[in-house]
Amino acid sequence: MKIALIAHDKKKEDLIRFVTAYKDIFERHELFATGTTGMLISQEVSLPVHRFKSGPLGGDQEIGAMIARNEMDMVIFFRDPLTPQPHEPDVTALIRLADVYAVPLATNMGTAEVLILGLKNGYMAWRDIEHEQGGTDGE
Repeated sequence: MKIALIAHDKKKEDLIRFVTAYKDIFERHELFATGTTGMLISQEVSLPVHRFKSGPLGGDQEIGAMIARNEMDMVIFFRDPLTPQPHEPDVTALIRLADVYAVPLATNMGTAEVLILGLKNGYMAWRDIEHEQGGTDGE
């Protein structure tokens, strides 16, 4: 499975702790991340991560493009709802694409834990069906 990892600045440490706690699961999958988040995961958790640009420079949109092409299976995005983000329209677009293409999206640690444990227990087999059928048509 291809998993996108994104975190706003004030949530990066939380995401690092989360990925560290579930490293045994993450290391069996292909990881993608926005710039700084990907660098931190690579350095602090020692996992390979394909890095896009930082979120404000288009990284969120790069991940969104993968979702639209049925090339992303899960998004874990630790958002900071208390700090205004200059690229909020990009964040909203990413969340919308996850909804349109039925890609599981967690925006906090509680939901991320449910998704990652579901992945571990084999509850993502339907994504394989999506790949075989070429994804949804957005309707």
